Amino acid sequence: MNKPASPPGGRLSNEMMEDEQSATYTVDDALMSSGFGRYQILILSYAGVAWISEAMEMMLLSFVGPSVQLEWNLTAHQESMITSVVFVGELIGAYSWGVISDNYGRRQGFLFTAIVMSGAGLLSAFAPNYASLMALRFLVGIGLGGGPVLSSWFLEFVPAPTRGRWMVIFSVFWTVGTIFEASLAWAVMPTFGWRWLLALSSVPSFLLLLFYAITPESPRFLCMKGRITEAVDVLEKMARLNNVPMPSGRLVSDKNIELDEVSESATLLASAAAGSDGGGKE
Repeated sequence: MNKPASPPGGRLSNEMMEDEQSATYTVDDALMSSGFGRYQILILSYAGVAWISEAMEMMLLSFVGPSVQLEWNLTAHQESMITSVVFVGELIGAYSWGVISDNYGRRQGFLFTAIVMSGAGLLSAFAPNYASLMALRFLVGIGLGGGPVLSSWFLEFVPAPTRGRWMVIFSVFWTVGTIFEASLAWAVMPTFGWRWLLALSSVPSFLLLLFYAITPESPRFLCMKGRITEAVDVLEKMARLNNVPMPSGRLVSDKNIELDEVSESATLLASAAAGSDGGGKE
């Protein structure tokens, strides 16, 4: 007996299911599908506070130096060293936090940055002498070196075609920080002095620690480290908050796609070489 043919509808649905199972997408595909929505606005807000904090810590150097020089009878060279030591620390921090964030995650990178900046920044307000102030401001500089980690973290949630535009918008937070610090110095310095300015300028860094628990890890970092399930979880939360569907299929790393393309190219080259060898023998 001949077996009855399966209905066309059932065959089509099976083919669609197979296509869905074999389909893949990357983090960039998911970001393109999500667009720039509420989730990215929350990420921007957190990273923006960090950028404001960095700008304030840099801007306060021009206000604190002359006051400290007058109070402790410092030479011009000693006063300039209070500023210089921050940049030395920043040079060390820029390399160190980059290595940490690439190996242990963006969240780990900016967590330690916030701890160092807030702790050393607040303790600077209680510095009993010039040497301790120098050491603490050096630590603040190390923390400041981690600023690019947060900007990178933010951009890894932004769709590729609009990253340039949002980087420019993100830079506005630096301007906000400098204006806020100048206003704070104008209000605080004449009455309370430089110690209060140092203490109040560390508040934004403490805000980063306060909201750290709800910050997500970069899905790109998770994907590159092979933590696909965690990356999918972050992308699903992003899609839900932005009220958009997730791409169908399974998430794959860009690295895997590149390796597949290289492997495919190598196979084609090997086949072409074998064909040319065969043709030569004939």
